[in-house]
Amino acid sequence: MLDEKHEEILEALWSTGERKEYSIQAISKRCSVDFTDSDLSDLEDQGLINRKDDNIEFTEKGKKIAQMLIRRHRLAETLFSSILMLKQSDMEEIACKIEHSLLPEVEESICTLLGHPGVCPDGKPIPKGKCCKTGLKVVDSMVVGLNELNAGERGKISYIKPVTHSNFHQLISFGLHPGVIVSVHRKTPTLCIKFENTELAIDEEVAKSIYVLKLQNDI
Repeated sequence: MLDEKHEEILEALWSTGERKEYSIQAISKRCSVDFTDSDLSDLEDQGLINRKDDNIEFTEKGKKIAQMLIRRHRLAETLFSSILMLKQSDMEEIACKIEHSLLPEVEESICTLLGHPGVCPDGKPIPKGKCCKTGLKVVDSMVVGLNELNAGERGKISYIKPVTHSNFHQLISFGLHPGVIVSVHRKTPTLCIKFENTELAIDEEVAKSIYVLKLQNDI
């Protein structure tokens, strides 16, 4: 499992590689965090990089992960620059934070919303994703009512919009609150959901008041 520090090293290696530079010194200059020989050994042990003398190169596995990280970072920069109109310093700082937690489906929605951009604001290429190759034009709504999920689908609760306060407190007492991942076990004859170690049958109207971020089953 990669932590943010290791991900930053992989990003720096990608950036220096675009300039045909592969030395540890060059990577260190481009990296936003300080790293040690032990950190490089960790990446090597995970099969993500190869070291030869003072140079570092990606393995195929490492290249795929770095490409994903760079894509998310540069898409975030493009979103914040072109849509939210953030200044350069704020854009870079927020993009660095969001790239580590951006879900794949959200990444594709951002890319589709932006029209599958080829470069980020400073002209660096944005690696293509699946949505670019399929030419996806429409962004699916990622946050939907729990009642809209099909059996077997999952979602992370974003917010609850209950009809009454008592209804809200009842849901909270059940353990249904923002951040909880819920899966739909079945929809008929009664909507039945599972979350954490609980299975619960809920009314359709109640399910409509629970808004979730749809998740892919392999997440």
